[in-house]
Amino acid sequence: MAHPRAKLTPFGRRLLVDRIEVLGWTPAEAASSLGVSRPTAYKWLKRFREEEEAGLEDRSSRPHRCPHRLERRVEREILRARRRTRRGPHHLAAILGRPRSTIYGVLRRHGMNRLDHADRPSGVPVRYCKDRPGELVHLDVKRLGRIPAGGGHRMLGRGTETRLRKEANIGYDYLHVAVDDHSRVAYVRAFSDERGETAARFLLEAAARFAELGIRIERVMTDRAKCYTDSRAFADALERIGARHKPTRGYRPQTNGKAEAFIRTMRRCFVDMQ
Repeated sequence: MAHPRAKLTPFGRRLLVDRIEVLGWTPAEAASSLGVSRPTAYKWLKRFREEEEAGLEDRSSRPHRCPHRLERRVEREILRARRRTRRGPHHLAAILGRPRSTIYGVLRRHGMNRLDHADRPSGVPVRYCKDRPGELVHLDVKRLGRIPAGGGHRMLGRGTETRLRKEANIGYDYLHVAVDDHSRVAYVRAFSDERGETAARFLLEAAARFAELGIRIERVMTDRAKCYTDSRAFADALERIGARHKPTRGYRPQTNGKAEAFIRTMRRCFVDMQ
């Protein structure tokens, strides 16, 4: 396919050749009439005489040889790491010690550069995506236990003394997460609880942040936690931003899978940084 600013398409090249071969124009006259140079006219005339119609078609710009291309052994190593870890170029670059641009080029060349449309266990496409930002925003909460000084139960065991310590930092943090279905823009805040008033506050903050990006929330999808379904404050927040509530079906957390997947990605990246 010719690039958008090309002066000659296959039809224009045929016209150029016909004016020279059939009408008897000189190459300089034919080139001038079509706004190209005389060497260009000679190039297409030569290709037509050697290959006929096939010579006027676009050719690949891919080089015939590339001395600096990665060895097949290295490419196989990258592909195996991709299949084993199911990680992106940024993570694989740290694991394999190669530039992420190189890893992305290998994955793209072999058609393995996208994971977001496939189910992780089976690889079967099951995802959907809304048509515009704000059409559907996924909300969820992840509870994370605080680790006390000296370590948690994995270090000290689950004995009575460990459970009954009253240190100030023992307890939980609650990560409230909002993910836009179309653009995957995410907003996250840590709170000390997951009550309805807190969920309502988070929704208003997320709506304000999305509004700064030009996104208006139309629908909100959540699971059936009480902070979403039984809270008057959360219902008032939905009414305030003009959004509709879409709870998931019972015992179907995968319906809200984009928020679940984002939380899993955050936890995995945090572990990798340790």
